[in-house]
Amino acid sequence: MTDIFTPNAPALVLGGSRGMGAAIVRRLAAEGRPVAFTYAASSGPAAALAAQVEAAGGTALAIQADSADAQAVRAAVEAAVARLGPLGVLVVNAGVLKGGTIDQFALDDFDHMLAVNVRGVFAAIHYAAPHLLDGGRVVVIGSNTAERIGTPGSSVYAMTKAAVAQLARGAALDFAPRRITVNTIQPGPIATDMTADLMDYILPRLPLGRIGEAGEVAGLVAWLAGPDAGYMTGANLTIDGGWSA
Repeated sequence: MTDIFTPNAPALVLGGSRGMGAAIVRRLAAEGRPVAFTYAASSGPAAALAAQVEAAGGTALAIQADSADAQAVRAAVEAAVARLGPLGVLVVNAGVLKGGTIDQFALDDFDHMLAVNVRGVFAAIHYAAPHLLDGGRVVVIGSNTAERIGTPGSSVYAMTKAAVAQLARGAALDFAPRRITVNTIQPGPIATDMTADLMDYILPRLPLGRIGEAGEVAGLVAWLAGPDAGYMTGANLTIDGGWSA
């Protein structure tokens, strides 16, 4: 059966106002897709990103939604579809990171990480599914810690990302009859505000000798969202400079 691919259908990026998310928004918009994206709280960076995309000739819609709130995710999906139409691409990038050893990790923080990193991903796919075009693309941004933890204090975060990787693999089977592909990208250290204070620790441990760029993750998203990736689904793709090799 021929894959049904819609190269200019709208995209929705959950967690798209900063860092990797913003790079993904820019790249998908540059590929010719109208893009809606969510932000949790700070409207300034979101508005600036939307203005930047519009100035470059693209279409961008910023939507406030905390991915810890499933109903907010649902409302964001519905707002994006109402404004832009049925979705060709869903990217779930929203996530939170808090470190700590199990004996010191607060239960409230544990619950919040589950709400955003796991339930938020499920909610995004669940609520977007009826609005995804057949032959569409779902890309989940996970973490290379799903494959190799490497450092103490990362157990809870790694657990959430391992759960997401399995969720996406199962979703690939669930949506295969509609030719919707579902894949996970598992970045390692990427130059964002989350890693700015960790350079002295990170750089000596990277086999390639440099930290990754957000645009490199965005490029992989664009490929998965593009016509050449129609036969790839259920994959967990690690991009980490050899960290987990």
